[in-house]
Amino acid sequence: MPKHIHQQDASVALYWDFENLHASLCEDRQEGYYGRQDNRFKVQEPLVDVQAVAELAASFGPVAINRAYCNWQFFGRYRDALLQNAVELIQLFPPGGAAKNGADIKLCLDAMEDIGRFGHIGTVIIVGGDSDFMPVSQKIKAAGRTLVGVGTRKSTNRHWARSCHEFRYYDNLVEGAGVQALPASPAQPLSLAPVPQAGPAADLFKRAVRLLAETKGDAWVELAAIWPMIKRLDPAFDPREHGHADFQSMVQAFDDLIEIRNSESGPLVHWRQ
Repeated sequence: MPKHIHQQDASVALYWDFENLHASLCEDRQEGYYGRQDNRFKVQEPLVDVQAVAELAASFGPVAINRAYCNWQFFGRYRDALLQNAVELIQLFPPGGAAKNGADIKLCLDAMEDIGRFGHIGTVIIVGGDSDFMPVSQKIKAAGRTLVGVGTRKSTNRHWARSCHEFRYYDNLVEGAGVQALPASPAQPLSLAPVPQAGPAADLFKRAVRLLAETKGDAWVELAAIWPMIKRLDPAFDPREHGHADFQSMVQAFDDLIEIRNSESGPLVHWRQ
């Protein structure tokens, strides 16, 4: 990375071996299902949580490249999720009825070309579990970039996972994004204090805190880091559209949902639920 690019200013390049991830989720449901041609070469039901992976990428910095490789003629039902996350689609036709589409090779070539051209790329995220990505991992690390891998727990090659600086299992990403507080059991006393109603602003704030906490490995995150994370998750977000004059007013409105304490570096925030 060029010396004039500071780590906090570095961008993220996200590369999806999309069909690989989708196939892994199909196989998790029914082993051998996706390998059959009559199941593979037809319109696919959406299984991948695109938003969860996109949010992970945003937690490492501003996303400069978001590129997914697939034979897209069968994946049109992902249209809305892909458009909402500004994913660039790379079409790859398999050269034969039973042949691979070569997504991993094309992905690796593009990743190496991009880090050679763009000095601001600090983190490379590869979504896929194949051991085929091991050679490019060595090149990315030799170039001084941080490599993060994402793949399903059952289908990820363990050697590929260990070749990354950091590896996140897709299964955990989806579970983390979908966790909701359980209602109190009848044996627990009910709180009489009013709790703010959940809404889009509170949900986005919570997601930002969760991603920062996972990245830093600490449940307490810097208040100053939350607003930039929110804007990376949703560039169009405006507190005024949700009844808050500004970000500070929004933080005050969530007083019953968060804890704040002071530190040498500034206020720290923890989500109660």
